[in-house]
Amino acid sequence: MQLIGFYLFLAFEKFLMVLPHSFRKSFFFSLAHLGYLFSKRYKTVAYQNLNFAFEDRLSEEEKTAIVKYGFKNLALNFLHVMEIRHMSKEELAKRVTIQNIEVIQKVREQNRPIIYITPHYSSWELAGSSIGALINPAIAVYKKMKKATFQEWLLESRSHFGNISVEKTNVVRPLIKYLKKGYTPAFLIDTNINQREGVLVNFMGRTIRQTSTPAYLARKFDAAIIPGIIRTDDEENFTIILFDEIPVEKTDDELSDIQKSTQLQADWLTSIITKEPKFWFWLHRRWKNDHPEIYEKN
Repeated sequence: MQLIGFYLFLAFEKFLMVLPHSFRKSFFFSLAHLGYLFSKRYKTVAYQNLNFAFEDRLSEEEKTAIVKYGFKNLALNFLHVMEIRHMSKEELAKRVTIQNIEVIQKVREQNRPIIYITPHYSSWELAGSSIGALINPAIAVYKKMKKATFQEWLLESRSHFGNISVEKTNVVRPLIKYLKKGYTPAFLIDTNINQREGVLVNFMGRTIRQTSTPAYLARKFDAAIIPGIIRTDDEENFTIILFDEIPVEKTDDELSDIQKSTQLQADWLTSIITKEPKFWFWLHRRWKNDHPEIYEKN
């Protein structure tokens, strides 16, 4: 039954792709509006996150606008996954520009590996494909999904421009292998993780665990950690913004070096989200393991 449903979904995708982009966009934004109206669970999570991160520093009107945009942005990412599967590199380049590409060129001149870090921010799916198409293919880490058919569909889109996806279970060893071959790992650093997967940092004024793998790999292989985000003003044209390298010290205290660099990454992420909070994925229970009390039902 699940397979039949997936084939019907693929048929519907073909139908949508025949229609103008403007129609597809309106269709997905309509779904986002319905999601906001009827998805009590994710709407509640978004408000819980905002209240925890900002307390009373945002008005109720500002929080509502951010939550609404969260559903819209999720729909936009889904739309991009679908469109990327049928898109050429030339079409992609017309919609996406890259700012501060000089940081990549500088690291390449130093003959050092590169590690990208980014959050679930604005159209992260479009960002990943654009990095692969317009700079160089990346190695992206993903969490295994419950529905294998949807996972295959998603990973096919992500690999359309040469990116490679690796499942996060025991991922360090394959990442080292790829890094030695000259590939570029890319990490989403804002997901909820357990105690074995990261170190404690201060993020958005709260203590939380964050993945330490980028810092570990950068220290071990003298790689440059390059942060980046994607943003838009009109949901049509997008800009990838690359930031200066986040350093990793190499002293006799490895754990301290990794801790300091991971905290710098959390500081960068905090500044990005604080500046334009609407683009971050507030529908995710980011603080679930470290602060489960904020998700308790009242």
